[in-house]
Amino acid sequence: MPSTQSGKVLVSGANGFVATWVVQTFLDAGFSVRGTVRSAAKGRHLKRFFAPYGDKFELVVVPDITATGAFDEAVQGVDAIAHTASPFHLCADDPAAFSAPAVQGTIGILESARKYGRGVRRVVITSSAVAVSDMTVKEDSGALDEFHWNTAAVQAVSEKSADTGNLDKYCNSKVLAERGAWEFLDRYRTEVGWDIAVLNPPLVLGPVIHEGPSPAGLNTSTKMMFNAFFTTEGLKTSGGQWANVKDVGRAHLLAVMTELPDYVPLAAGFAWQDLLDAVPASATHYQKGFPGSITTEMWPRHMDNTRAQEVLGMEYTSMHETVEETLADYESRGWIKACN
Repeated sequence: MPSTQSGKVLVSGANGFVATWVVQTFLDAGFSVRGTVRSAAKGRHLKRFFAPYGDKFELVVVPDITATGAFDEAVQGVDAIAHTASPFHLCADDPAAFSAPAVQGTIGILESARKYGRGVRRVVITSSAVAVSDMTVKEDSGALDEFHWNTAAVQAVSEKSADTGNLDKYCNSKVLAERGAWEFLDRYRTEVGWDIAVLNPPLVLGPVIHEGPSPAGLNTSTKMMFNAFFTTEGLKTSGGQWANVKDVGRAHLLAVMTELPDYVPLAAGFAWQDLLDAVPASATHYQKGFPGSITTEMWPRHMDNTRAQEVLGMEYTSMHETVEETLADYESRGWIKACN
């Protein structure tokens, strides 16, 4: 599989929580980055934040990623693409509110790369752990890996449409987008000069560098983490899979630079109890965990991230370090003081 060690990377949806870390990781590694945002206003924070990198960072506006040819100009002159733009929220009645931008955005950027991305060698697609994991299965059915698909969510949306639960609607969109990407590559493999790598991170946690003027403006996963430190009811018996946002950013870089398999899972098991117990003992103003609550060892399903470690050389940030750094971020922003 082709890879690239330098050059310019296109990062779609560059103002997102994960995407901003992806941008910074590439810039720190010496790459140039062209980021896409939906409007000039959404790019102002990025221009300020990444100003120290000078002309290594640039922005282009792509108002609607579902529009035909939306990325035609953006893909020109880049050596790799990191497609991170896709909705992550759980508030929509119509399943198409998830699937349309996820599928059309993914296929659209690949089509633009096919037609105009003459220098592109690698396309990294940010999928999700939910594309491979059936969220309704609680018993231990073995590790989840690249051979799994969340067919249950696709079937649920097909049968129930708007009556499907929002989580299944989101999962369905990730499955359809990833499958669409592989089908696209199969169709044009002999025509294009690039290949695809898919990253499947679970719930992504950690400090924020994207624009976040207040806790209320946080994205879904970071808002869940923020709330966990102060409202622990309902979190005593829940958990799942998580990844540190910096690790996800580094995985995108390694996926561009490494000869690797098509699919790389990024996950470690967690329970909210673990996150709360990782709060430094000196930080007495935070809600702590509850003795006897669920722990990671009690959480049944997990993802096998062996490939990420063996092929990419991934080393994962601990929950303790993630919590410490994230709380320091909150404090530096004055968010903690405002909430106590």
